[in-house]
Amino acid sequence: MPEIQKTTALGEMTQRFIEFVMMQAQQAAMFLGRIPNPQTGKPEVNLEIARMFIDQLEMIREKTRGNLTAEESEILTRVLSDLQLAFVQSSGSPSAEPAHEPVEDVQAAEPKVSAPAPEPASETPADTESKKKFTKSYGS
Repeated sequence: MPEIQKTTALGEMTQRFIEFVMMQAQQAAMFLGRIPNPQTGKPEVNLEIARMFIDQLEMIREKTRGNLTAEESEILTRVLSDLQLAFVQSSGSPSAEPAHEPVEDVQAAEPKVSAPAPEPASETPADTESKKKFTKSYGS
């Protein structure tokens, strides 16, 4: 019985984490003009605030590295990639065409709750040190 409770609790935590990531992604998408502002009904672009939400998701990815299930990690990586591309498109990069659809649909992204995937082996201090050094290169 305790194993069932542990699996259920982990599934609920996975669902909450994914919901958190999707809420952050929706905020970023709104400020990238991909989702209309609910108060005005019109799209608005504020790249500074959009970047803040994208940076927060990058921080979450770095701080949780090695502690996420495969499903959580895949969703976070996919959302970040989509948002970074949308940021480049919204910032007027000549190599990218603007997209006028939502970055992510929360309903479509709701995963099936499952047991967490096994975590990889422990990292060496050299691996940890190399992960601390990263740069942002999505359009500035």
